[in-house]
Amino acid sequence: MMQCMKVSKINNTYQCSECLKNFATKKYLAQHMKLHAQEKPFLCSECLKDFSCKSSLIRHMRIHSQEKSYRCSECLKNFSCKSHLIRHMRIHSQEKPYQCLECLKDFSRKSHLMRHMRIHSQEKPYQCSECLKNFSCKSYLIQHMSVHSQEKPFQCSECLKNFSCKSYLIQHIRVHSQDKPYQCSECLKNFSCKSNLIKHIKVHNQGKTYQCSECLKNFLCKSGLIQHMRVHTQEKPYQCSECLKGFSQKGNLIRHMRVHTQ
Repeated sequence: MMQCMKVSKINNTYQCSECLKNFATKKYLAQHMKLHAQEKPFLCSECLKDFSCKSSLIRHMRIHSQEKSYRCSECLKNFSCKSHLIRHMRIHSQEKPYQCLECLKDFSRKSHLMRHMRIHSQEKPYQCSECLKNFSCKSYLIQHMSVHSQEKPFQCSECLKNFSCKSYLIQHIRVHSQDKPYQCSECLKNFSCKSNLIKHIKVHNQGKTYQCSECLKNFLCKSGLIQHMRVHTQEKPYQCSECLKGFSQKGNLIRHMRVHTQ
């Protein structure tokens, strides 16, 4: 059960009574307090990892059983739980349903939004025990810790190469699997990682912008202009096969389809 925590307002900031960290707004404090209050009573019997709710434990257990019953209709990749499939589908649809209330930047994952919000709050709750350097998210801390230990715990099962963090391993594995989930909307070329796609897109965009003939708004890529033009034309090329409702963007159709599948 969540412990009630006293809010102390000091120098126009909100202070956490557990660790005495200060925050600019009550909202950021409330968000931070969840780190202290989160109980995890559900334990995995295989690896002893604990979870705050039973559904998370059940989902996690599929990692051990290798059960992957959810398949992407676009690329036929399989996933152990529905939420991972939905998150993966956003690569194809370019859907970004999570928006930062401070700067209105959009994100495809809630965890990415939470990590981004720390830029505004300046919160860095993860501290290195070796050099006391602070980080805004746990993955940055884990990655940083390998500098001290030189540890590379993530190993590729194909070539046995080791990596200091999981993201590097995932990126490397695509060399073997030929998985290239990031596609250029201009020339349809595929890439194994997002950074290579972003770098490639600059080739198309050099000294070139696409202008809307209706409102004269400029776009860096042709696909952005095409998507924007539908605001003026009211074109809705993506139709739901269940109820025949039309949508201007593929991502909106995919999100709508969940109403029927729930």
